[in-house]
Amino acid sequence: MDKKDIMYGVAAIAIILVMAVFVKPVITGQPVNTGIPVPATTAATPDITLTPAPTSPPTTIVTTTIPTPTPVPTWNRTVMSVGFVNASVYGVTLTDEIPSGTRIDNIPLNTSMTSFAKITGQYSGTTQVINIPFPYWELVYTVDPVEMTKPGSVTVTPTRGSGVAAGAGIQGSYSSALPEFTIQVMDANDPNRVVRTITPPGGIDVNLWKGVKATINPEFKSGRKTTDTDTIYTDPRPWTEKFFEGQRSYYFIINSLRIKSYSIDIRVPTRYIGTV
Repeated sequence: MDKKDIMYGVAAIAIILVMAVFVKPVITGQPVNTGIPVPATTAATPDITLTPAPTSPPTTIVTTTIPTPTPVPTWNRTVMSVGFVNASVYGVTLTDEIPSGTRIDNIPLNTSMTSFAKITGQYSGTTQVINIPFPYWELVYTVDPVEMTKPGSVTVTPTRGSGVAAGAGIQGSYSSALPEFTIQVMDANDPNRVVRTITPPGGIDVNLWKGVKATINPEFKSGRKTTDTDTIYTDPRPWTEKFFEGQRSYYFIINSLRIKSYSIDIRVPTRYIGTV
């Protein structure tokens, strides 16, 4: 074998090595195997997504609108005259008969009163607080005054002495003051508020109550003739005060002068019992 044949053989082997090492990996997508060790592949760096900081919402300016005041209705104090119209305007036929039926409120209203609290005494004083949970109540009171001494007069005649001229008698009068009684109803929640001040109408005069002489026209009654000397008894006791405010607390300030005893009865409608 000559030198030329050897060169052809070496060239063929080189071509085969180039094809195996470089061309085939490129075609198949495999890495080129050069025999040199390849360093280990480092981990891929993760993608970092930056989130923008939240922006504050735009400032909203609130504008307050002042409401237009409602006009106050006026009235010229002229009384209106209200006329009539055809009933058919309201869909009413006046010729229709009123249907008959049974009333559901045929039970009479119970108007009786029940004692809720009582106050008795003789002298002036202030009571404890009383809570009255009902919308209506009555204060019924009576007094027993000290017996009065009837007004009169007295005459004083000095002793006649020797050489002393006769002197005129000295006259004087005496009387007793009338009894007095007052009840002040106070609001316990507002001590400065006097709900009502109560005094016996016409004052306290037992002698007047027991015998008031009135002028009576002469007439025959029960077989006898009445005259202006007949006695009429007009004792007003007890007295009643009505209160249309309630559901609150009260206390009472009592002023008593020349009174033997007094009694105060706080009453509420019986129909209210058990409703609060």
